[in-house]
Amino acid sequence: MEKFNQVTSTAVPLNVADIDTDQIIPARFLKATSREGFGENLFRDWRFDASGELNSEFVLNDKKYQGKILVAGKNFGCGSSREHAAWALYDYGFRVVVSSYFADIFKGNAMNNGLLPVEVSDEFLNQLFEYIKEDSGTEIIVDLKNEFIEVNKRELKESFQINEYKKMCLLKGYQDIDFLISKKESIEAFEKTHVEY
Repeated sequence: MEKFNQVTSTAVPLNVADIDTDQIIPARFLKATSREGFGENLFRDWRFDASGELNSEFVLNDKKYQGKILVAGKNFGCGSSREHAAWALYDYGFRVVVSSYFADIFKGNAMNNGLLPVEVSDEFLNQLFEYIKEDSGTEIIVDLKNEFIEVNKRELKESFQINEYKKMCLLKGYQDIDFLISKKESIEAFEKTHVEY
């Protein structure tokens, strides 16, 4: 997993509440077991019409909105617990999702896969949408180490909270197994002094 410290990027605004995991990655695309390739079907039923043509009105198909940050409406990632939703967002190129509320299972799946869910106040989120609407080139700074998000060159900044263990894993680029491996020498030393064979 890539190390995550700070991201400075423009953003894609998806001002829709209650986006569930089936909208993020429809169930018919869950047959693969590796994480690669899911990005091409991210928001599939919104990005394409019934005939398979691009939906020009959907924000991901609007070339003026680009970046590593997805700004989404409240209650993002609700619905089923599929980890593939985080895989699809990451594979598409997103490294941060900003919302005023995340479903707990989605939040855990995101952090386990290198995707940072940044939970902000409703007021901050609404102002962020306004700034991006005014200027699609609006840059957002997300600082994991210091736990803040701010809009570059604007007076908009807010702190966010994250589980300390997950924060450490993201900063070091660890998955859970990598963390355990990093403790191998300590575990072996403990076993030598505490385990009877």
